[in-house]
Parts: sequence; C-alpha cells; structure tokens
Amino acid sequence: MPDKSLADIGKLYRDRFPEQERIAKRRIWKVLCEEYLSRYVRTTDTALDIACGYGEFINFIACGKRIAYDINPDAAAYLRPDVQFHNLPCSELDDIDDESVDVAFESNLFEHLPNKTELHTVVEQVYRKLRPGGRFIVLQPNILYVGNAYWNFYDHIIPLTHISCGELLENCRFQIERSIPRFIPYTTKTRLPQHPIFVSMYLKFPAIWSVMGKQFLIVARK
Repeated sequence: MPDKSLADIGKLYRDRFPEQERIAKRRIWKVLCEEYLSRYVRTTDTALDIACGYGEFINFIACGKRIAYDINPDAAAYLRPDVQFHNLPCSELDDIDDESVDVAFESNLFEHLPNKTELHTVVEQVYRKLRPGGRFIVLQPNILYVGNAYWNFYDHIIPLTHISCGELLENCRFQIERSIPRFIPYTTKTRLPQHPIFVSMYLKFPAIWSVMGKQFLIVARK
C-alpha cells in the first residue's frame, strides 16, 4: 500500500501551486539564483537542497554537483537530469558522506517540521554534511513581519524570526555570516510584479526590502 502521507503532500502542493504558478516561481528563482544567491556558491561547489520542492534553487544555481532531498515524490519530475534526487525526509541525510557538501540550502522548510526537536536534528545533520567552512543558506518566512498570515497555510507549525533561527544555528555551532531580517516577499501568491525584470530591479534596491520583504535570509558557516 502506498504511503498516504507522501500521496497527500503531493496533492497538497499540486493544489497549492498550479502549473502556471510553478512556471512563475521558476522565473523568479532563476533571477534570485543568478543575481543574488550565486555570490554564496562557487561553480565548483557541491550543493545540497534539503527540501527542493519543484527544484527552484537546485535547478538554477551554478555549481559543480547537485543533490536534492524532498518527501514529495512529484519533485523528481521537475529536476534537471544531473540532480541526484533522494525521495526522503530532510532528517535522513545518511546517503551523503560527512563533510562532503560545500553549500546547503533550505527555503520554507523549517515551518513545516513537526516540532523543534526535529528542527534541531535537521540543522545538526546539515552541519555534519558540510565541509569545514561550508555554508548553510536559510530562507524563511519571518513571523515578525508576516504576522497572522503565517497561518494561512495549514501545514505551517513552527514560527521563526531571524533572531530565533540565528540562535538555533549558533547553538548548532554555525557562525552567522549574513542575516537579513527582510529579504523577499512572503509568497508568490500576491499581485506584486513577478516579471524577471522587476525581480532583478527589486534585488538591486535593498531599501525596498525593508518595505516589502517578509522572509529572512541567513547565511551561516561551519
């Protein structure tokens, strides 16, 4: 019998992100990766995306080797052929050698984990997989600025701020390299301009982030 939880999550995200919205998200993430996140990833790096979704980060970031994890089996169909995909929870990274990853990335994962014990386990696992000096890039909704809209997605469980997440990372022995409390808007389900030209302009003017940004970005080093 198939795992109902996996079937449910596939349906949840198919309903939440129809194909047209997935296409829009890919356009946004292509710009995010090429014009901003690439500064933290070398073209020779081994990159790990621990909750890859539909591959918005791992497909577009320029790197040497691509590894992706997600519990949604649908993810595999959206990943480029050179991505090494594992249909497993982000707390089960045993297939990756310790100290073999240069950059780990997560976007909008932590709020879905069942409890803070699991969250701590995930961060500790990422720490083990990173090489010394490796980076962990964390992109999360900031409850300080999202407010009650945080709960508009029924699978959101753990609320975090840039401060509480930074404290967690430091507790797991990471050093914070960069912390941006307000980076990008909360969700693509808005009427805000999403054309790549407007996304590019947004990234070039950090003053706008303080008005429109509702997700924090933290870059931490092992």
